[in-house]
Amino acid sequence: MMRFFINRFLRMVVTIWFIMTLVFVFTRMSGDPVQWLLPDDATESTRAELRESLGLNKPLIEQYFLSFESFFKKDMGKSYYYLRPVGDLFVERAQATLSLGISALFLAIVVGIPLGIMAAVHRNSFLDRFTMSLAIAGHTIPNFVLGILMIFLFSLGLRLLPSGGFGSLKNYIMPTLTLAAGPMASIARLTRSSMLDVLHQDFLDCARAKGVKERTVILKHALRNALIPVITIIGMQMGTIIGGSVVVETVFAWPGIGLLTVTAAKTRDFPVIQYGVMLIAIAVSITNLLVDMSYALLDPRIRENI
Repeated sequence: MMRFFINRFLRMVVTIWFIMTLVFVFTRMSGDPVQWLLPDDATESTRAELRESLGLNKPLIEQYFLSFESFFKKDMGKSYYYLRPVGDLFVERAQATLSLGISALFLAIVVGIPLGIMAAVHRNSFLDRFTMSLAIAGHTIPNFVLGILMIFLFSLGLRLLPSGGFGSLKNYIMPTLTLAAGPMASIARLTRSSMLDVLHQDFLDCARAKGVKERTVILKHALRNALIPVITIIGMQMGTIIGGSVVVETVFAWPGIGLLTVTAAKTRDFPVIQYGVMLIAIAVSITNLLVDMSYALLDPRIRENI
């Protein structure tokens, strides 16, 4: 078990290092932020002074190692655009991102699992086909397309919900639905498939023969055995939600980490871009590591092969 954990952990570290290296290379290839920060009529001496103050006059290899050093020291410097410590910017926006992500994950679970159960119990019925059609649509439609469609319908058309912002309960409805649509569809489809594998097992027929109510058979006995693969996919969907928050926050002007990172990319704010992508990469990598560990803990066959 320990060897399995070490192997997955080392893979996670290599993945994070690779992502950080790619971000460093691509940000430097995007252009000189000094040209964006200063007016066109700025003198070359002014530009040189700003580059020196930002550390952009140093060789690229030195900037590369300094970026790693700053990250491990938990001091990513100041934002080029906001002129504030990068860490403070992310702390301020973490609440908005966490609240949206938790809301989306909760909605995906409490809606996706019951839909999957109903579809499995009523297999090949209209309810089953309708539910799975919605699940396929939710799984295939991109977040930004769904978000824009909802804005057109509920904000511009019906004028029921605000198109963006953060604060009231109404502000949460469309971003949460948009972010939860894909994970909800995946959870519903896997729950249905897993329940179908369990519903006709002998131990359930035995429970029915003893006079146990059908509702109890489904919810207590069948669901308990069907939830193992569902639990693992829930962990995987956490990574989907973390990554998808970047797009959803941008569409709905949600003041979270995702929107901050996208804004930094537009303004060539290198420290903010690197820190934002690193946080997202670490969160997704840790989630995937926990999912891998859950496979080993929940499935004895995996433990035996470790």
